[in-house]
Amino acid sequence: MTVGQDERYVVISADCHAGGSIDAYSEYLDPAYKDDFAAWRGAYSNPFRDLQGDSRTRNWDSDRRFADLEKDGQVAEVIFPNTVPPFFPTGMLVARPPLTPTELDQRWAGLHAHNRWLADWCAEHPDRRAGVAQVFLNDVDRAVEEVRWSVEHGLRGGVLIPAVPDDTDIEPLYSRYYDPLWQTCQDLDVIINHHSGSGHPNYGEHTASQFMWAIETEWYAHRPFWQIVMSGVFERYPDLKFVLTEQGCAWLPSSLMMLDGMHMAASMGRMGELKMDPEANLSMAPSEYFQRNVWVGVSFPGPREARAMKKLGLDRMMWGSDYPHHEGSTPFSKELMRKAFSDWTADELDQVFTRTAADLYGFDVAKLEGRAAEVGPTVAELQVPLEKNPKGATSPGFYQ
Repeated sequence: MTVGQDERYVVISADCHAGGSIDAYSEYLDPAYKDDFAAWRGAYSNPFRDLQGDSRTRNWDSDRRFADLEKDGQVAEVIFPNTVPPFFPTGMLVARPPLTPTELDQRWAGLHAHNRWLADWCAEHPDRRAGVAQVFLNDVDRAVEEVRWSVEHGLRGGVLIPAVPDDTDIEPLYSRYYDPLWQTCQDLDVIINHHSGSGHPNYGEHTASQFMWAIETEWYAHRPFWQIVMSGVFERYPDLKFVLTEQGCAWLPSSLMMLDGMHMAASMGRMGELKMDPEANLSMAPSEYFQRNVWVGVSFPGPREARAMKKLGLDRMMWGSDYPHHEGSTPFSKELMRKAFSDWTADELDQVFTRTAADLYGFDVAKLEGRAAEVGPTVAELQVPLEKNPKGATSPGFYQ
């Protein structure tokens, strides 16, 4: 990329969040659940500060949202969920999975209402939004059906799969139970996304429960990566595309080294005292599957994450703002970019801001360039190191 100092980057955020209001979801809900919905809504209390009052409209108000994003330098976004759909106890990303048949049926109805809303909302600005559909993993046939529906309705962001808590009867991600889902995603070229927030056990009602949730969130976010790699999913389905989002990337070099070491030991038949099943052997090292099958949406990266991005390969890396979350970089994304990337070349930044996400999620960069020419950060602007964090910045990237 040969550019002048005044040229502007086309910034695609690989991690943004949106959702409908409860009233909007009710319009998309299967009529068979209307009475159940009325009872649920009457008892529900919203626990999220960013989904209350005036700030909540950032989740669905396109004019407000575009104004915020463009002021911050972003022109397109991959959309993960945020608001609470019918029958969910809390936000979709952090809610424990449904366990009883009635709870599962109701929450599937709520989840599908969200997917329907999202498809329509993204269709209003298809060049600028790639929506990610959701599934539950309790019933793989139902998940496959929802994946097919999402493709038919233009949700080109792929499908979001949750991590599976150990204290449930749901099959773990390393189970062959999910092979029909992986096969369908490969056949239909559907991206599999995993976003941090799920997979936790029930911590109970203790003073330290919230601390335990926060401390262990990263580890539970990372688990699906090694569960899928080491169980041979990419061996059986070599064309799958798997994205890890909002869980950083600085943990990956050491994890890949560990997994490669285990792979080497397993290829010899043993790992210490463990005799390995020959069927567990993989034909490639885990780091090779990473380079072939895995991408990372690195949200609000600071200097430490930026260094790791280069180690892992920029064709695997995508930048994300996490709008509209409190920990996201908006409205100070340009400042955080300066803190993390001031010594990067324009070509390197074009890769992580634009090309990787555009190639993976199917954004037409030519259709974004006009708006980016007005609002995107300039090459010269991002080459100036940040000397002082902006007042009011809440993103962890500023404090690495």
